[in-house]
Amino acid sequence: MSPIEWNVDPEIVTLFGVFPLRYYGLLFVTGLLLGYGLVKRIYKSEGVPTENLEKLSTFLFIGVLVGARLGHCLFYDFAYFSQHPLEIFLPFKITDDNWHFTGFTGLASHGGTIGAILAILLYCYKSKTSLLWVMDRVAIGAPITAAFIRFGNFMNSEIYGKPTESNYGVIFMRDDMIPRHPTQLYEAFSYLIIFGILWYCYKKTDLIQHKGFILGLLMATLFSARLLLEVFKENQVAFEDEMMLNMGQLLSIPFIGIGIALIVMSRMKNKPPIF
Repeated sequence: MSPIEWNVDPEIVTLFGVFPLRYYGLLFVTGLLLGYGLVKRIYKSEGVPTENLEKLSTFLFIGVLVGARLGHCLFYDFAYFSQHPLEIFLPFKITDDNWHFTGFTGLASHGGTIGAILAILLYCYKSKTSLLWVMDRVAIGAPITAAFIRFGNFMNSEIYGKPTESNYGVIFMRDDMIPRHPTQLYEAFSYLIIFGILWYCYKKTDLIQHKGFILGLLMATLFSARLLLEVFKENQVAFEDEMMLNMGQLLSIPFIGIGIALIVMSRMKNKPPIF
């Protein structure tokens, strides 16, 4: 077996000679649209007005982007962004004599998850909608979006894995000539499998009637996959080299615990109504 040599230019085209159109951004948006389309199908099948979802999607889009950006800046590169706070919110790298358009090059999935949860909380508060009812249905589409984001990371030749120490793997030629674990693809296909499990639970069982179960199953499985696959992944920032568990693993543990708790609570008989 020979390793795959990967040397795709992350930039598709530069629009107007200034703004780069990248595979990552295209795949990110594609994932959001596919997730939205699936949840819209669920709303229609249950006779819920899709206008409700359109309002929710606005909250979610903003929440995911802001949360993912803040998550990266706070969890992974606080030392830099504490000295360059404008770069948190602007897609530019600011030097003494110029502003360089870079796009938002740092987004963290854990931050995006927190942002999504807060966005749904705000939407449900304003619309007087059951929180867990909404989150159970959004949860079904979420792994599709997450998978496409990881496909985008693969196109960027970033967030790759450790050397395989064999001929198996992918050589990310933009960085080095070492065969590595394509952990972006490991995660992407894991998330698609999780989507299949959630879709089966929704279509073939009555588990959607147990509020919080689907959400809990998503959180427990997706972040367990993240916890395990981080073993094969190179650390993203230098300070992780001194840690027993890296930042991605540490941030995954609370989500796994919350997911398990939601599953247990959703299956308890004669429990008082929550959310």
